Amino acid sequence: MALDIKPTRSELIKLKGRIKQTKNGYKLLKMKRDGLFHEFRKLLSEMIEAKRDLTDTYRLAKQRIDLANAIEGGLAVRGAAIANTATPQVEVERRNIMGVVVPSVSGSNLKSTFSERGVGYIGSSPYIDEASDSFGNLIEKIVRAAEMEGTLKRLLSEIEATKRRVNALEYKVIPELEEARVFIQLRLEEMEREETFRLKRFKNK
Repeated sequence: MALDIKPTRSELIKLKGRIKQTKNGYKLLKMKRDGLFHEFRKLLSEMIEAKRDLTDTYRLAKQRIDLANAIEGGLAVRGAAIANTATPQVEVERRNIMGVVVPSVSGSNLKSTFSERGVGYIGSSPYIDEASDSFGNLIEKIVRAAEMEGTLKRLLSEIEATKRRVNALEYKVIPELEEARVFIQLRLEEMEREETFRLKRFKNK
């Protein structure tokens, strides 16, 4: 890189400004990387807890639907499911975490109320109602887990990209700029000595 730079004072001034700017950018990128990693670790611990909770909720829902099928019969359970008028809806929007766009997932009608089940008090069954409530809770937790998983993937991708930029600046760009600065300074000093020697010879003549 040093061979491509003109050894002039103006070039040296420009190069020093560029080094300062690059080092500032390097510090900001390091802060961003560390901040993203902190957010990632925090969300990861929440995700582990959410996955554990999701597993427990699934097991409970499975037990209750099996119990409803065993007591009320599969036909009654399917009939209650068909009678349900609630239509679950999921919306995906965007939110920002330290400059990283991550998904924000929200849902509506994920859990059906008693009136939306369409079976009435006479046709209702406590076993089917419990199973319905459990699966409503399960859907809510799935939506939440999906948001967290999508956010973690985006954060991890950005952390890796930021880490590569930080390493490139630290181990390649900044050392090359510093090498070029040293080259120009040494060359200017050499040119100054040559000029001094030339003036002394001229004076002696």
